Amino acid sequence: MRVRVDSVSKVYPAPAGGRLVALEDVSLDVEDGEFVTILGPSGCGKSTLLQVIAGLEAPTRGRVTFEGAPAGGALTAVVFQEHALFPWRTVRDNVTFGLEVRGVPAAERLALSRQLLALVGLEGFADRYPHHLSGGMRQRVAIARALAVQPALLLMDEPFSALDAQSRALMQLELLALWERTRRSILYVTHQIQEAVLLGDRVVVMTRRPGRILAVRPVPLPRPRDERTMLDPVFVTLVDECWQLIKHDAREALADAP
Repeated sequence: MRVRVDSVSKVYPAPAGGRLVALEDVSLDVEDGEFVTILGPSGCGKSTLLQVIAGLEAPTRGRVTFEGAPAGGALTAVVFQEHALFPWRTVRDNVTFGLEVRGVPAAERLALSRQLLALVGLEGFADRYPHHLSGGMRQRVAIARALAVQPALLLMDEPFSALDAQSRALMQLELLALWERTRRSILYVTHQIQEAVLLGDRVVVMTRRPGRILAVRPVPLPRPRDERTMLDPVFVTLVDECWQLIKHDAREALADAP
């Protein structure tokens, strides 16, 4: 399955009859089983791009197509910055919510919830409620819920941004291990350069608003990866290269400001 983003632009109406260009002529492919990270400064349209791909926003121009998507599953599922779990539902019932909406039989929902909770390391927490869990555990439930609908593409919008530094580092490693087991296509938005390079097969660097693709950098680091990957000279070089791209773009934006 390949996801194709073809010349997508998104324009919002602004006060006093103006217009706000959030995205401008963005083209991007995500191949089957690929982990692509999107990197850029706050307000550059990263989240808007994910919403367009998810069908939550209609593009002003351009289109998104899913080529060869398997039958039976959803095209996309989104893991947001906030876990957005239902506090009145147990962990199990949160994971199976999307399946319930789609009318999947209860026995099938139960079996799949067991598999997914085992996959994210929460086997013993099926009957707990979200307020019983740590922030990292709640995000693992959110990931399991997204995977339950078997999306062709998993969209992740800065899912670890609310966590403390140690929890975030651990969740990055858990996500890498999860991806190794599932090989689910992932498009992951972040503004943290090290995270983008550690996780991705490719890093897409976006400009400041209006969001355009500034550069795409392949990440030729071997997998599986862990914290030792960040000591690799290739990792250090790629992080610096991405930073230089972002810094140069920011300086150009300041120079062009009235």
